[in-house]
Amino acid sequence: MHIPDGYLGPQTYVVLDAAIVPVWAIAAAKVKSTLKARQVPLMALGAAFSFVIMMFNVPVIGGSTGHAVGATLIAILLGPWAAVLSVSIALVVQALLFGDGGITAIGANCFNMAVVMPFVGYYVYRLIAGNTDGLRRRVISSGIAAYVSIVVAAIFAGVEFGLQPLLAHTAAGQPLYAPYPLSVAVPAMAVEHLLFFGWVEALATMGVVAALGRSDSALLEMKPAARPLRWLWAAFAGLVLLTPIGVLAPGTAWGEWGAEEMKARLGFVPEGLAKVGGLWTAAIPDYAPAFVKNPLLGYLVAAIVGSVIVVGVTWGVAALVAKRENDDESSAAAA
Repeated sequence: MHIPDGYLGPQTYVVLDAAIVPVWAIAAAKVKSTLKARQVPLMALGAAFSFVIMMFNVPVIGGSTGHAVGATLIAILLGPWAAVLSVSIALVVQALLFGDGGITAIGANCFNMAVVMPFVGYYVYRLIAGNTDGLRRRVISSGIAAYVSIVVAAIFAGVEFGLQPLLAHTAAGQPLYAPYPLSVAVPAMAVEHLLFFGWVEALATMGVVAALGRSDSALLEMKPAARPLRWLWAAFAGLVLLTPIGVLAPGTAWGEWGAEEMKARLGFVPEGLAKVGGLWTAAIPDYAPAFVKNPLLGYLVAAIVGSVIVVGVTWGVAALVAKRENDDESSAAAA
């Protein structure tokens, strides 16, 4: 679902890039009024979890691949606005450092995965789970919410792809950017996520919610952890060590083909895609560090480097906006 450079024309990406900036500003203000200082580590861990889980590519019939995002899980634990910031940071790091998602498409990718997903997922979860304390209902609700959220986000991406032939084409009608119309792009994105990736998102979310509910149920009530999060960090470290599995998935995600693969599919490369597609040269393209020859080890190194950066940036952002408990206590005493 990471839209590369060259797939969206300026009529689309300029609008979404401009729109995402005030969304980030609103998210920061909302998080400032709700996030407690003791929740900062969990927000940083949530962002890193989203970054890493997106590295686990899952192959499907037809040679395509996809992945989970983790946005609904973060929204359940910290609220949708915190998820907006967490997933956005993960996506920006992926684009800038690893070339996963385009620079021009940062607004679109953040809108789809860091805005649509957490808000849809959060409100579907709240609707189904209600005020229950039962873990079983919470787990099932989280799975349904995660499934629905990633499918809806995929449909939004499909619409963005499918609008391009209408918005930008040559005099002869040849698309300048993403070449597939709405009648192809929307079903392609929706069906893959309905049949495959939605279930991956659901199972990953349910697994974490079940584990958290059994070990520290306060986290499922959007409260600070009742005990230190060392065990969660240890579990995350174990997940990072498993990331080389993502290299084993053959194929490319639908709508993320390079120019050569696009030419093999269509017989031509859209002019705009050819011009914008190579706009940014990432330091570690495709999560493959040049100084590591073994692809599995290189993927692991990329996962570690990316996780450290995502944790550091998110922790810094969250620490700046988080509420200080001492301030809260002073306010309460004054009242």
